[in-house]
Amino acid sequence: MTFTAQAERNSLRVMGLAGFASMASMRLCDPMLVVLGQEFQVTTGDASRVVSVFAVCYGVLQLFYGPLGDRFGKLRVISLAVLACAVFSAITSMASDLSLLVVMRGFMGAAAAGIIPLSMAWIGDQVAYDRRQETLARFMGYTVSGMMAGLWFGGFAAEHLGWRSAFAMLSAVFSVAAFMLWRKFRNAPAQASAVGGTSFKAYFANTFQILRMKRVRQVLAVTSIEGALVFGAMAFIPTHLHEQYDMSLVFAGSVMMLYGVGGLVYSQLARRWMGWLGGERGLVRTGTACIALGMLTVAWANQPVLGMLGCFVTGFGFYMLHNTLQVQATQMAPASRGTAVTLFACLLFFGQSTGVLLVAQSVDRGWLPYALMLAALGVAVLGGVIYRLVGRH
Repeated sequence: MTFTAQAERNSLRVMGLAGFASMASMRLCDPMLVVLGQEFQVTTGDASRVVSVFAVCYGVLQLFYGPLGDRFGKLRVISLAVLACAVFSAITSMASDLSLLVVMRGFMGAAAAGIIPLSMAWIGDQVAYDRRQETLARFMGYTVSGMMAGLWFGGFAAEHLGWRSAFAMLSAVFSVAAFMLWRKFRNAPAQASAVGGTSFKAYFANTFQILRMKRVRQVLAVTSIEGALVFGAMAFIPTHLHEQYDMSLVFAGSVMMLYGVGGLVYSQLARRWMGWLGGERGLVRTGTACIALGMLTVAWANQPVLGMLGCFVTGFGFYMLHNTLQVQATQMAPASRGTAVTLFACLLFFGQSTGVLLVAQSVDRGWLPYALMLAALGVAVLGGVIYRLVGRH
């Protein structure tokens, strides 16, 4: 079943709110790391576990949400995942020590794992390929806005309201999204799986079957490296801005919002950018150049305004490149799209968690600018690989 244009837009708005909250929860702790380190008397690198554990659990649970979405219906699973996020976020706001906070962040990551990837898979089911890049870009606009809100409010709450208030507010947003999803989709029938068999054994057998496909392995490999290079570095950019320019946490989080603004500039004009740049390969080429240039600027700029410009350019380039990979993911195994897209998300966030752990080693040693520079050079090489991969599609 496909929706009319109006029904599609209405459904996208409801799912977009859930995606907004999910991405806000992911990025909420980035500007809090200094405050969390001070409160729990640990280094900023140690405090970064609240970021890496979210990413690890987010990635691992993709292996389960894909089969669940294909078996019981993507909309039903998304709704339950949003409700679980509301509960875990409320509990996180009451964490009494860093160990408990890390554990609860892991549960939040596990619950949030069922929102954005299954929403992308749902879009892949409902929207024809020729309109999919534009629709995914609109959905990405909601998630980018959530990232921006999480970055800003995380810093604002840590500095003025207390970090616990940020998680309490996030729980309220998830609760609203859960109610809207239930009201919007309560009469939607669960879609039957396109994969034969009804047991989880059959679904995991199908996952291994998908992984035997060369193109699937190629897309997943470049996605995991992208996550390590870009997301791993991004988690520490607010810390870098705070230390490099003596910015307040609120202002550092606000500057990082420019990363999201760059993504919004791309997402709102995705179809036009694709035409202007000559298709998907043009998006890859331009996106790669923007990421590398922006990250180098953030790493070594000696003026705050240049750091701000670097954040904007990095965000613009990343979402241009990543949106292209998202489209590839929705089409690499159409018969099992829920499983394929959640594998894509799984590898993305395994890469992110690895990147965060690696970059964290540089933070406490004062090597963060060098880590950002290496990430920029890595993206430049990766962009060439993706350029050839897209060209063979």
